[in-house]
Amino acid sequence: MALDGGMIYCLAAELREALDGVRVDKIHQPSREELVLALRGKAGTKKLYLSSRVQSARVHLADATPENPASPPMFCMLLRKHLTGGKLAAIRQDGLERVLYFDFDCINELGDVVRLTLAAEMTGRHSNLVLIGGDGRVIDAIKRVDPAMNEERPIVPSAPYQPPRPLPDRLSPLDADRDRLVEAVKRCQASSLSDALLRTTQGLSPLVCREVASLTLRKAEKRPDELTDEEWERLAFFVGRVRETLLTGERRVPYLIRTLSGEPQAFCYMPITQYGLSAVGSEAASFSKLLEEFYAEKDSRERLAGRAHDILKILVNASARIERKLEKQREELARSGDRDKWRLYGDLLIAQAYAVPPGADEATVMNYYDENGGTITIPLDPSRSAAANAQRYYKEYRKAQTAERVLTEVIASGEAELRYLDSVLDALSRASSMQDIAEVRQELIDGGYIRHTEKRKRPTAPAEPLRFRSSDGTLILVGRNNLQNDRLTLKVAKGSDLWLHTKNIPGSHVIIRLDGAAVTETALHEAAVLAATHSKAAASAQVPVDYTFVKFVHKPAGAKPGMVIYEHQQTQYVTPDEALLKRLREL
Repeated sequence: MALDGGMIYCLAAELREALDGVRVDKIHQPSREELVLALRGKAGTKKLYLSSRVQSARVHLADATPENPASPPMFCMLLRKHLTGGKLAAIRQDGLERVLYFDFDCINELGDVVRLTLAAEMTGRHSNLVLIGGDGRVIDAIKRVDPAMNEERPIVPSAPYQPPRPLPDRLSPLDADRDRLVEAVKRCQASSLSDALLRTTQGLSPLVCREVASLTLRKAEKRPDELTDEEWERLAFFVGRVRETLLTGERRVPYLIRTLSGEPQAFCYMPITQYGLSAVGSEAASFSKLLEEFYAEKDSRERLAGRAHDILKILVNASARIERKLEKQREELARSGDRDKWRLYGDLLIAQAYAVPPGADEATVMNYYDENGGTITIPLDPSRSAAANAQRYYKEYRKAQTAERVLTEVIASGEAELRYLDSVLDALSRASSMQDIAEVRQELIDGGYIRHTEKRKRPTAPAEPLRFRSSDGTLILVGRNNLQNDRLTLKVAKGSDLWLHTKNIPGSHVIIRLDGAAVTETALHEAAVLAATHSKAAASAQVPVDYTFVKFVHKPAGAKPGMVIYEHQQTQYVTPDEALLKRLREL
């Protein structure tokens, strides 16, 4: 979600307190849309992170910062020239607009003190970072906008700086009291109360508007003209409470909302209750910590998704190509089922060649193989003799016989390859780090599915398997992908350890480390649950999980990574459980 004006207002108050009296020490530009300012003060050095990325434009103090490029970009060099040594004089915001202005008192080439402003525009797809001179003109921007792109608001060197144009007919909770805000909502013709709040107020996000509507109505949404007198009174109360939260700081809380699976979902400057039991909320130490945590996870997931998307496309295309080949091969195999008819035609033509007139396009002959002594009509090539036609049918028979044998093997191989690609797809869906994705990619490179075009690098150490401890203290190891499954089962595990895998379902190899002891019912059940949870059947119930000793697990010669055969197995049916996975996980 994008920062709203209210969140930026709370953040600005926090930054003013944390950055009082600081000076610019260093400036870095990690990427085309990011800046990091190292600000030195009495309390030490703090890092101010500024981003103009469309999906995650923001400003906050940061502990961890992105890696810097080998050579600084031009905009970074310009900022170093103008801002290094400058003292932060003020942090401004016009109302609840999504722009923060950082004013710096700097020394120019003549030794005079000049005020320069770095504008952080957090306005969605138009987000930008702009350096403005004391004369109000643009010195430069991290994203230049020439007149051809925006005639009304160009952002190029020497152009007068114009703030983003505010939306008309919006009331700021900082200026308008709660009665004026409620009256504006009453006059708004909207499909819902939350939509009316969004249309009439400045700086309130859809999340905050939905929260106010939820607290007001305590049930399904209504149009403004459907509200009762009591509900209008409740609306005035909760609108006033949001206004007081912004103005006075009372009940102001950096609040992070996560899905039940732990993914960051939203954030706000006050507690959010509208999700009920479908989400989990928690307070952060500060607004900067909140934004850093939220966007660090979001950015990491986006980068993972981007890297995984390319591999996913390769897997989908490869699977589709194999499916098409299998379809044609199965059709050809079905046609080869007529081969006995070709042999019958050849036998009957040889036995009754005397009854076939020259140049005939068909021949009706006695069918000696018919118990009722019937006849059969055989299509002929008029240009050939009866014997030559018979040889043609024998040739078709031998061809179909060979085709059946070859196609049966080819189809089995294609189906095995599909199962293998399905296992890679399952591993990719569970990849949680760049190293996991890199190992999946390397597996596909080794298998010839991806052309290796990069320069050869020193191979990185393979990732360790996931480690879990059962409730009774038994160590359980889980492979992350096919390459790791092979290492875990064939190299790490001992023959006396117990091996588990979902039955006929792609998933991870799971090892229970026994060290000569007998497996407990608790460890066996929990390991089976882990195997089911780390499989393609993670969303199913009553998943069959096979288990046997490692010494009974073998890898056939030439088999794909992760593919093994096993014997003397038993099967246990379990239901996947993410909560158990988190509880047993060893960090």
